[in-house]
Amino acid sequence: MIGATQLHLPNLAIEGFRGIDTLSIRRLGQVTLLAGRNAAGKTTVLDAVRVYASRGHFRVLSNLLRGRGELTIIVDEEGKSWYEPDWSALFHGRDPSEGARIAVRSGGDELAIEDYRASLEEESLIRPLPFEFVTNDHMRVLRVTFQGRRWFLPCLMEGNTKDGNVLFDRSRWRRGMRLRQDDSIPPQFTCESLGPGTLTDAELARFWDAVTLTEDENEATRALRLVLGESVDRVSVVGAGNGTGHLRGGPRVIVKRRGFRRPVPLQSLGDGALRLYGVALAIANSKNGFLLMDEAENGIHHSVQRDFWRMILRTALGNNVQVLATTHSWDCVRGFAEAAAENEDAEGVLVRLDRLREGIRSVEYSEEELIVAAEQDIEVR
Repeated sequence: MIGATQLHLPNLAIEGFRGIDTLSIRRLGQVTLLAGRNAAGKTTVLDAVRVYASRGHFRVLSNLLRGRGELTIIVDEEGKSWYEPDWSALFHGRDPSEGARIAVRSGGDELAIEDYRASLEEESLIRPLPFEFVTNDHMRVLRVTFQGRRWFLPCLMEGNTKDGNVLFDRSRWRRGMRLRQDDSIPPQFTCESLGPGTLTDAELARFWDAVTLTEDENEATRALRLVLGESVDRVSVVGAGNGTGHLRGGPRVIVKRRGFRRPVPLQSLGDGALRLYGVALAIANSKNGFLLMDEAENGIHHSVQRDFWRMILRTALGNNVQVLATTHSWDCVRGFAEAAAENEDAEGVLVRLDRLREGIRSVEYSEEELIVAAEQDIEVR
């Protein structure tokens, strides 16, 4: 069994982040499956790990908010308006007061993000920002702290206004974002995320490019055979160049199967094939980092769940990837329990989240407890 101290995140504590006021998970595994009812906070835990892995990187925070449609209208001094991320949505309650704070902790490390109010005279704060606010006497930004270092994110927070509008030069903003350096930020972890939906050919092609002609490519092909059987011969990507005609449609992932005259598009072979192949590629692209999977069971038939998790446990350990996934499915939990009990090297942990009146409670299940629950059909979701 791999020791907890070898994991990127041996445990996890979250405070003040989105829908989580406080949450403590005492133990994570090489692969951790998060279960619980809707709105229990499972996806928010994945978001918190994503933010922690990036060290609070501006682009990750921005993409998180844009992906959830959490935007606000900004008006410049010329009266033009556009959408920017609503940074207040990062904070619990969506209404950060002065000094509001987000914390994500594991082991002895803490990533903190604060709504910080500073005077214009604080030159040490203003210098890293790629633009200048025109305000009355202060500015509000996000201050990030990690391992004794502090840096500031160029966020448009409420309060950086004059007569209700944020005033700055839009061309300077966009030029500054392109040129901004993050040399002061500690090294980030590789972190890939898979949502509950199916992957597009473009996403699969990006993963495939990094593993082509390696053993990881062969591992992904073996994963595909869990659904399609031994008839799968090879997988390839076509149409990724700047061609003409049908190639204008972008890359397509195709599968060569024995007994078929022509390759067939992977997209035509069902959600299960897409999910299995995509997860195998994503693990290979997450070496020495994290893979986050929301609603991991989507597209996977109950009869394949154990083999699915066997593949994840084996390849996650081999690539030094820590996997965190969510589920609503008992078949998924059972398959995970059976696969984890078989693997003596990669630890699998189930965490159930319960949203109670006083907050969110986590209950961790060891591999031994999981297998007993699976054998006796004890509900642990």
